[in-house]
Amino acid sequence: MNRIREIFREDSKFKPFLLTILITGLSYGLYKGVLDNFLAEVVQMGEMDRGVTEFFRELPGILLVFILAAFYMLSAETMYKAGAVIMLAGLGMHAALPPTKVLATLAICTYSLGEHIQLGMKSSLTMSYAKGGRGGAALGIQSSVSQIGTLAGYLAVVVAFSAFAQSQPYTLFFAMAAALAGVSAFYALRVSGRSQADAAKRRFYFHKKYTKYYMLEMFYGARKQVFITFGPYVLILFYGANAATISLLFAVSSIAGFFASPVVGRIIDRIGYKKVMVADTLILVIVCFFYGFAHHFLPMNIAFIVCCVNYVLDAIISLASMASNVYVKDLSDSDEEVKATISTGVSINHLITIFIALFGGWIWKTLGIETLFVASAVLGLLNSAYAATIKTRRQMTDGKQAA
Repeated sequence: MNRIREIFREDSKFKPFLLTILITGLSYGLYKGVLDNFLAEVVQMGEMDRGVTEFFRELPGILLVFILAAFYMLSAETMYKAGAVIMLAGLGMHAALPPTKVLATLAICTYSLGEHIQLGMKSSLTMSYAKGGRGGAALGIQSSVSQIGTLAGYLAVVVAFSAFAQSQPYTLFFAMAAALAGVSAFYALRVSGRSQADAAKRRFYFHKKYTKYYMLEMFYGARKQVFITFGPYVLILFYGANAATISLLFAVSSIAGFFASPVVGRIIDRIGYKKVMVADTLILVIVCFFYGFAHHFLPMNIAFIVCCVNYVLDAIISLASMASNVYVKDLSDSDEEVKATISTGVSINHLITIFIALFGGWIWKTLGIETLFVASAVLGLLNSAYAATIKTRRQMTDGKQAA
């Protein structure tokens, strides 16, 4: 706790804020731990159906910029609370509605809307609550707290589905996730006041100096979507993984994320966001190669293990996305500008991810998983190449002095 106080301002609302992050993580762990197997086994969604569902899950990301614009007069804290309530509604729909493709997609879309509203607010509030020069460390702490809660949710799924393999309680877990979402919403109401990020009452805008950040968000969104949507589904449909196995994999990823998040945050503060953004997607090429081709030169059981290891590795290198938020902080003139830019970046990120989700299933079905992950690797290389062209604040300052 003392270490956390060294990172966050004492006059901020970081305590109830981090508590909601923790409980939301637990709720998400219960939800995500069973969702993919629920869609495959109960709703009977194939790879094409999963891509269409993911299209609608990502659609709120596109709409986010318009939603935030419509409610620009509300504080970041208020929007964060609204996101918590909408997430609760989505989980309630999962627990109460019949498991049809349309209704399951509607519930996923509703939950996603609340999740995306919180997404933009979460990062900006974290950096607003942080002390000067500790933005990267604060984001690392926030991510670790979320990982702790999510890990607990995943482990609960592993235990339950291992013990009740013949009667898998999907609906019960959705109901439990909804109950926890209600608790999180209750504590979110205690995140009161208006953060420093609300001084100008803006939610988003486009500015020339953030052009490279917007482009990086598009590249990153495209490459991450392949793993978010199809990573677990490959293990379920191609290798036959059950819910307990998938949740265990998610749990291992959360453990890795818990230990790696603060480290990545410190690395960003120490060596700079540019080097981190370049390096992480170079590692992604290796991950994609084994995920798409391991079954060609390894026995299926060994290839499955290799894919699981690479899934965890992708979860770790994805933490480097925090670097882009610090890049925005470096370019910005105010905390409000940080929040507005990150919120806009979330929507730009989704401009391409919805199409990757929509056509990813088609690519898998018609061209194979090899092509799907080759495309992800290419996008990663483009991301690294573009990240290498950005200028840090020091480089920009040196350039002005030389001029």
